[in-house]
Amino acid sequence: MVKFFGNLSYVLAAGLALLIAILAVAGQFSNAQSITSILIFLHVICGIMWIGHLYYFNFTQIPTMPKIPAELKPAIGKYIAPEALFWFRWGAAFTVLTGLVVIHQKGDDTAFALAPNFRLIGIGMYLALFMAANVWFFIWPNQKKALGIVEADADTKAKSASLAMMGSRTNTLLSIPMLYCMVAQSISPW
Repeated sequence: MVKFFGNLSYVLAAGLALLIAILAVAGQFSNAQSITSILIFLHVICGIMWIGHLYYFNFTQIPTMPKIPAELKPAIGKYIAPEALFWFRWGAAFTVLTGLVVIHQKGDDTAFALAPNFRLIGIGMYLALFMAANVWFFIWPNQKKALGIVEADADTKAKSASLAMMGSRTNTLLSIPMLYCMVAQSISPW
């Protein structure tokens, strides 16, 4: 049992196999709506990966860093942060990609309309697009400098760490209305 649960690939494969079995038993492979449901599921999983890492950085890593002894901080910067940032930025990219595929699959162009009565899903989508752009074009370039992934002097590293934190906190701020819009849209006809 320890060998099984100690291997993330085994656990993920088993979870996927269980999902497929449940969907087969429930007859969920029978129509186009089933495909859309699977795409929405992938969108949600990617979103959890993205926002989960955003919250990890803002609720755990950033507040804890000042408490970590100086001799242990290099392990965070060299091993944990780069790995977490990998899943963070690709979670963002695939959340956007799967979201756009879902909108296309549903034929729901009203989410793209900039009219006074546009739907919550459109607001959530625009917030998420801005947040994803922030991840890739502001947070990540600054994190690369702060972590020493790209060459930078000490002053640049410190400034980049501060800028990356502000970008991350901006996304945390925006995640609150974005998540509300996404959830409310799924239970509301607006």
